[in-house]
Amino acid sequence: MGYLNGETIKFDTQGINPYFLNEQDISRIILKNEVIAPLAKDVKEIYFFGAGCSSPDKHEVVSNGLSAVFTNSFISVEHDLLGSVYATCGDTEGLNCILGTGSNICYFDGKKIHEGHHGLGYVLGDEGSGTFFGKKVLLSYLYKKMPVELEAEFKKTFPAEKEQIITNVYQKPFPNIYLAGFSRFLANNHEHSFIHDILKKGFQEFVDTNVKDYPNYKNVPCHFVGSIAYYYQDVLKAVLAENGITVRKILQKPIQDLYNFILQKEGIVKQSV
Repeated sequence: MGYLNGETIKFDTQGINPYFLNEQDISRIILKNEVIAPLAKDVKEIYFFGAGCSSPDKHEVVSNGLSAVFTNSFISVEHDLLGSVYATCGDTEGLNCILGTGSNICYFDGKKIHEGHHGLGYVLGDEGSGTFFGKKVLLSYLYKKMPVELEAEFKKTFPAEKEQIITNVYQKPFPNIYLAGFSRFLANNHEHSFIHDILKKGFQEFVDTNVKDYPNYKNVPCHFVGSIAYYYQDVLKAVLAENGITVRKILQKPIQDLYNFILQKEGIVKQSV
């Protein structure tokens, strides 16, 4: 999303993560976008918030990739957690949680993020994420633990055989995204007791492993960003209530709230159109 010559411009690109893409890849992704590429030289400031951008070397990969396209721009690259914090907490204290393809959490004191030890990725962590739930539902199918009526529906939705699944997980790129794709099965069947139980246990695991790691978790508002939190918020809210956690914002995508916060922070007043 951007603001140029008094006009708000919205566009989408492929996900950009410096752990999977180099500088040239990032530049190519931007240049393929028919909305933003023609305007690149007119852009003066860029605020990028993305996964994998917390370390200096990965931060530089994204910055250089963007700089090659937006040659006249000041470019700020920050971790996606900070963007999520700005969209949810703004400048007030709170816990900020990401439940999308992956999962993460941080505590924001109103001025800065306090470093935690979460965000371990889909192999070691990502409790309550799309990858986590995709893996859970896939395993229940492969291990023949799924009720027969759901098993038939799953096989119709995902006709891939065991050998193909194993190849995709262990030999092809982006296995986390592949696994997260199976979480779509939860959407059409989340009222089934078996699926509801998977969701409830997964959100409880996120709370136990991540939220309860903060001693003040019952005393500050807890915000969520991501499609998993958004689409299954009825189950999520029930789990949070059982654990005495106060939930505030639940955003599918933080971009609009983040956009508004950045404009306000930079003193930019949007013109009426």
